[in-house]
Amino acid sequence: MESIWNKNINRPHLEALKGDIKTDVLIIGGGIAGILCAYMLRKKGIDCILVEAEHICGGVTQNTTAKITYQHGLEFDKLICKFGEEKTKLYLKSQIEALREFEKLCKNIDCDYETKSSYVYLLENPWLIEKELKALEKLGVNGLYAKELDVPLKILGAVGVGNQAEFNPLKFCFSLAKELPIYENTKVLELKPNFAKTENGRILAQKTIVATHFPFINKHGLYPLKMYQHRSYVIALENAQRVDGMYVDEDLKGMSFRMYGDKLLLGGGSHRTGKTGGSWAELEEFAKKNYPSAKIVSKWATQDCMTLDGLPYIGQYSKNTPNLYVATGFNKWGMTSSMVAAKLLTDLILGNESEYSSVYSPSRSMLTPQLVINVSESLKGILTPTAPRCSHLGCALKYNPQERSWDCSCHGSRFSENGKVIDNPATTDKNF
Repeated sequence: MESIWNKNINRPHLEALKGDIKTDVLIIGGGIAGILCAYMLRKKGIDCILVEAEHICGGVTQNTTAKITYQHGLEFDKLICKFGEEKTKLYLKSQIEALREFEKLCKNIDCDYETKSSYVYLLENPWLIEKELKALEKLGVNGLYAKELDVPLKILGAVGVGNQAEFNPLKFCFSLAKELPIYENTKVLELKPNFAKTENGRILAQKTIVATHFPFINKHGLYPLKMYQHRSYVIALENAQRVDGMYVDEDLKGMSFRMYGDKLLLGGGSHRTGKTGGSWAELEEFAKKNYPSAKIVSKWATQDCMTLDGLPYIGQYSKNTPNLYVATGFNKWGMTSSMVAAKLLTDLILGNESEYSSVYSPSRSMLTPQLVINVSESLKGILTPTAPRCSHLGCALKYNPQERSWDCSCHGSRFSENGKVIDNPATTDKNF
């Protein structure tokens, strides 16, 4: 099981940290968010290093569908209702700036970057189309309407935006990584103010960024209550009907479509991690019915951190940790949000004011209906009297027969059949 991005890729092999080192900023986590943070900090002349417990881009980044877009579902009408027009405009502005930064960077990087239109389609509730188009108009965006798309679905319409993009995330990240101070196979065992302990040395740092997908420090920030994880699946098809843009269902459990070269990337089968969902079987059945001549050449899965209110957490890790920062909760849209994180955190570390700080603040209100669901799910997992248990906070694990793993529905940790951590927030292997 390997993503299409891993095919014929020259993965760099970087040295592990050996001995003690001193830096201004320590970045923990070598996915696209961490790499972009390191790139932006170095660009501003800030001394930094990045450490990765295993290999860079070996987690969620290698399993993304890699759509670079500020259209994250039919969200803008919802955001205006929830936060008001002014805050929504700031969110949109930050995402547009991220998209343009990718456009600028990718001019000099061979990463299969292509400009595409992005569409969110609906299979029900067509009245949402008009509401979203009006919201886009309020925000100054030229929204597109499509009655039909080149997908084998009876859609009721779609809302689109032009001049978005797609690319190969590994080619992009590995190109940036060549010029950055990165240590692989360097797991942080202990983190204290201005100090991190690894297996083979210590890191003295004035400031630290946690870019580990799900934050691993539980005693600050309440992230186990503020987030849950959602799993989704992808298959790559040869000889399938091409699509001209990037398409995604308005429903979180729906399907997504994009091309990579001559291959159709079909995504879907989604569910909360640790729960039952469609998995690859749903996608394979859809492909067999609608693309009978197609052949599956790759398949993979990923998972995303979902926040309480639909916006990422980017900024100070908690009110009580002034020199500790975080980038997490990208809600399935990690490309532009990683770039937003890199630019925003660089500003904060430089001591500059950012108009986006309040939009993404990890310390904003937690009072949402999703909080009740997260608390309920955590209590259920803790009180379920079964073994094995998650090494994160002790919730019951559920066996996932499709992926042959043990998954936690509380916070999304996953373990292999022999107990090795696959996905965090768990950091300790289990002995099953």
